[in-house]
Amino acid sequence: MINPNIPAVLQDLRLPIISAPMFTVSYPELVLAQCKAGIVGSFPALNARPPELLDEWLAQITFELKEYQGKCPSQKVGPLAVNQIVHISNTRLEQDMSTCVKHKVPIYITSLRAPVKEIIDAVHGYGGIVLHDVISIRHAEKALEAGVDGLILVATGAGGHAGNLSPFALVGEVRAIYQGPIILSGAISTGDAVLASLAMGADFAYIGTRFIASQEAHASEQYKDAIVAARAADIVYTDHFTGIHGNYIKQGILNAGLDPNSLPEGDPQAFAKLSQAGGGGSSAKAWRDIWGAGQGVGLIADVPSVAQIVDRIEREFNAAKQRLLG
Repeated sequence: MINPNIPAVLQDLRLPIISAPMFTVSYPELVLAQCKAGIVGSFPALNARPPELLDEWLAQITFELKEYQGKCPSQKVGPLAVNQIVHISNTRLEQDMSTCVKHKVPIYITSLRAPVKEIIDAVHGYGGIVLHDVISIRHAEKALEAGVDGLILVATGAGGHAGNLSPFALVGEVRAIYQGPIILSGAISTGDAVLASLAMGADFAYIGTRFIASQEAHASEQYKDAIVAARAADIVYTDHFTGIHGNYIKQGILNAGLDPNSLPEGDPQAFAKLSQAGGGGSSAKAWRDIWGAGQGVGLIADVPSVAQIVDRIEREFNAAKQRLLG
């Protein structure tokens, strides 16, 4: 049964999937492919450098999706989401939000801190929605108090910045206090995992790492090859690189001349410096050269197009439902 509290913008997707916005990876080519495949496509505002490029990206994505829908009226086209880092260190936040509101971006994904009332009011003013990343019940409660429209539960095993709670525990505890949209993140690479997310109480699956290993992703061939070669045991959980715990591929750490088994604690201000740099500068190497990835890498064996990935997930999703029905 579909959750009656799902916002209209999320009700007509091809599959219950929201793509994760990935720093240095999610650029317009990837986002457009995701939306054209019928799922939510997303990117971090900080990927647009300089900040003025964000206006061009949003104009380009909006135009191309509208044109595609006109040419292919029978195809489901997913909506666009933009990730905003809601943190005092993000000196671009006000400018980026103004640009997104100008283009009436339908979905915002906010991270690190719950969005302030001014942000939520601006988005709600034209009918947009705000989804917020959380890794704990405390974070979920703060986000709900702020008035967000949905929660993205970043459970253990998710790529990039991630929590360390089991998805079973996190989804269950959040669902006990909240009946709105829940999006689950954490090692989801297949249609089977998407269905499992719904079975445990989530409304959508949040998929990132699977799309890094795609033809449209703005990632190096070495990065994509490392994802294909890695297994869950090759993922390292550390705060060394940004001061915030996240999951990274061991091979990238070794390539940097570091010992993945003895990484010192990270600088608590490292991520702030990254945001202040607008996503550029030497601090961006924590994401460009040290490869973020989730524990679902062991189920990724190739680098197809986004369309092929979504087709495959749809087949797996439907086959999993049939297995359950006997």
